[in-house]
Amino acid sequence: MAQPSTAGTAVPHDAGHAKIFPPLDATTFASQLLWLAIAFGLLYMLLSRVALPRIGEVIEERQERIKRDLTQAEQLRGQTDAALKAYEQSQADARSKAQGIAKEMRDKLAAVSEQERHRVDAELAAKIAETERQIAQTKTRALASVNDIAVATAGAIVGKLLGQEATPEEVRRALPAQPAE
Repeated sequence: MAQPSTAGTAVPHDAGHAKIFPPLDATTFASQLLWLAIAFGLLYMLLSRVALPRIGEVIEERQERIKRDLTQAEQLRGQTDAALKAYEQSQADARSKAQGIAKEMRDKLAAVSEQERHRVDAELAAKIAETERQIAQTKTRALASVNDIAVATAGAIVGKLLGQEATPEEVRRALPAQPAE
């Protein structure tokens, strides 16, 4: 069997382990701290002079926009409340006006109905009076006819009983007088 070749794969013992990772090297701590302080100072100055003022402006602008929006919302709320009150008032006015119109129409219709009732009553009274007059005339004619019929009947009866005809004037004198009505 052949031995595997290890040529070129061997790691020298002192080559890789002699150096320590620089951030962990205790000999360079002082310079690392110095550069950290310088970088932090530069970053702080950059942020405080450039980024933080812009962020502050954005925050202030946002606060002002929120205040404006709240003020505008409050104004709109006041306008809405005023419009709602005006609407309710106009609705109440319209209701009262409608009730007034309805009452006025009822009164007018009642007056017209009353006038029509009086007119019909007058017409009925006139018709009743005319009818009563016609009845009275008919009654008078009927009563006059009754006398003529009674005279004729009495004359015929007398003629049959006595055998001789009586004149209508004789029969009228013989009949009792009728009471006046």
